[in-house]
Amino acid sequence: MIRGIRGAITVNADDRDAILVATKRLLSEMTARNAVRVDDIASVLFSLTPDLRAAFPAIGARELGWLAVPMLHFTEIDVPGALGRCIRVLMHVNTERPQDKVEHVYLEDAIVLRPDLVQ
Repeated sequence: MIRGIRGAITVNADDRDAILVATKRLLSEMTARNAVRVDDIASVLFSLTPDLRAAFPAIGARELGWLAVPMLHFTEIDVPGALGRCIRVLMHVNTERPQDKVEHVYLEDAIVLRPDLVQ
């Protein structure tokens, strides 16, 4: 069965290192909380707010060893007043975990996106 795991994190600046560090932190937390192995990951979609252009988050994933995982990037819709400097992730994983047991991960200022899911 394939399940989606959502996650998001904000960064302090449009800086390559900041984007890669935040991406690795978020992906590591998403996989740890859901007991996901790299071989379980079917694909990963990243969206970034328009104010983040210094690096592709997939570079951070590759640095974690996710060399065979298909990944794709998108620019988030530029809604006035929306949270800025935010990386969002939708990870598709093969798992037996029921949907209501999947832990979605929101870190830093991104906790405002889904306060009902923040632990």
